[in-house]
Amino acid sequence: MPGGSGHVGQALRRHLEPLGWEFRILTRAPRGANEVAWDGRTLGGWASEFEGADAVINLAGRTVNCRYTAEHLRQMKDSRVDSTRVVGEAIAAAKEPPKVWLQSSTATIYAHRFDAPNDEATGILGGDEPGAPPKWVASIGIAKAWEAELNRAETPQTRKVAMRSAMTMSVEQGSVFDVFATLARRGLGGRSGNGRQFVSWIHEVDFVRSVQFLLEREDLAGPMNLCSPNPLPNVEFTRLLRESVGVKFAFPAPAWILEIGALFMRTETELILKSRRVVPTRLLEAGFEFEFPDWESASKDLAKRWFASER
Repeated sequence: MPGGSGHVGQALRRHLEPLGWEFRILTRAPRGANEVAWDGRTLGGWASEFEGADAVINLAGRTVNCRYTAEHLRQMKDSRVDSTRVVGEAIAAAKEPPKVWLQSSTATIYAHRFDAPNDEATGILGGDEPGAPPKWVASIGIAKAWEAELNRAETPQTRKVAMRSAMTMSVEQGSVFDVFATLARRGLGGRSGNGRQFVSWIHEVDFVRSVQFLLEREDLAGPMNLCSPNPLPNVEFTRLLRESVGVKFAFPAPAWILEIGALFMRTETELILKSRRVVPTRLLEAGFEFEFPDWESASKDLAKRWFASER
């Protein structure tokens, strides 16, 4: 599992290890017995871990929670494209290659839109929207280059899946839900901008279950949206979040206020202002059943766990 030392990787380990899965984590700074050094760019001794492996789950990539400077955008792109390329090279060189390669991607690849949801068959890929901010276009370009590298890899014996994930909601410190819940408790959980933009998300439980589903279903390949089947407008998303953490009112945040806040928090407003209306049609058609299909039930469960955790 390249890049498996973060929140998502740890969640997958907590879910899959009790089921008998054994992991090797590829990381630039190995510390544990099951961690192996790699640089994310060049083949090395780490490639031997792929021999006879059941699966590769590549989660590597620089965080997008940063200012989209030219240098950060370059790092975001290179870390994704280079790691995907070299994983493909390692799989192609293996005498007994993994059966499946689950590759991280992102729901950001879809267009900013309000009129209809984006799924794998009819969704509109972004980058050509009139008036889209240049930083949004750059982010979409990174997502497209990421998947292009996956498609370019010649791994005829290995099934390839591009996991177009929405925001994974968990309660670890620093996670998306932790940040949103903390802001709400401080009275800053009102609607963002005009509140019309759709929010796509997935509960951690359903994310790890969907990954297990993709590992086991040998008939599924190509792009797969990993998200709740019920995206909702930001105004509804924030209202239900406030209710789940016991807050009755919060001040709305106009777009210009968000831009100032993002500057101080060293992040970008794309993460909250772009309308990500994405649905998991292929998962649903394959028979996957969500434990938390709607945000009301998901946010209540997450809030209960969040309050129970040490802070």
